[in-house]
Amino acid sequence: MVHALTLLAILLVAAPLARFVPLATLAAVLFVVAYNMGEWREIGTILRLSKTDIAVWFTTFALTVFADLTVAVGVGMTLAALLYIYRVAETTTVAPVTREYLEDGQAHILQDKDIPSTVTILRIHGPFLFGTTEKLAEATRDLKPFGDVVILRLRNMTALDATGIHALEQFSDRLRKAGKTLLLCGARDQPSRLISGSDFLKHVGAENVLPHVQAALTRAREDSRRLLRDRQEVGSCIGAPSTLTVCFITF
Repeated sequence: MVHALTLLAILLVAAPLARFVPLATLAAVLFVVAYNMGEWREIGTILRLSKTDIAVWFTTFALTVFADLTVAVGVGMTLAALLYIYRVAETTTVAPVTREYLEDGQAHILQDKDIPSTVTILRIHGPFLFGTTEKLAEATRDLKPFGDVVILRLRNMTALDATGIHALEQFSDRLRKAGKTLLLCGARDQPSRLISGSDFLKHVGAENVLPHVQAALTRAREDSRRLLRDRQEVGSCIGAPSTLTVCFITF
């Protein structure tokens, strides 16, 4: 609002003076603004995504340069929507339930697990793609009730894209600033491939991505003990949360 009012005031009051500004100066200003808006540092991250994501980005970029911004946005949104439908359809599987399947699933269930009071568990259910990632930010707006270690279960997250990766990175940054640790566990095939092929592992730490919730709880206990020792060493009297918080995010 402040920026809009400032710009309006400049247009109303200083617009007549704009004719005295050299065109070369205006061109330089526009060049710097365009360069900063380009977010060129993100290109390296995009090129490590799947070929379909790269194709959508390159098509939108090329149309912006050689055609028109309006055309580029329309085509880009259409391609992204089609890719969304494809990814959701790709996650649908039909398979018999075998003894091996049941045995493998034991490490993923929570019913028989001992969950420390210093641990908060979040679950993402459904595809975590563009248009749905804001639900994570809304569900975790207030981090104060969360424990020292936050486990994000991806067992029921059926699909993930670049927007979802970015949302997870932002969530990881928020937790780090709050002095908390993020652990991810149970990612299925498509999300696991995307996480492994991007810079996400460098961002959150490969050691913080676990195969199932059982391994995540073991790691959480180790982190909790380490944090307790660190606090005792510095003479901190900060108490751990007294209650367990389990949140469910459904898409």
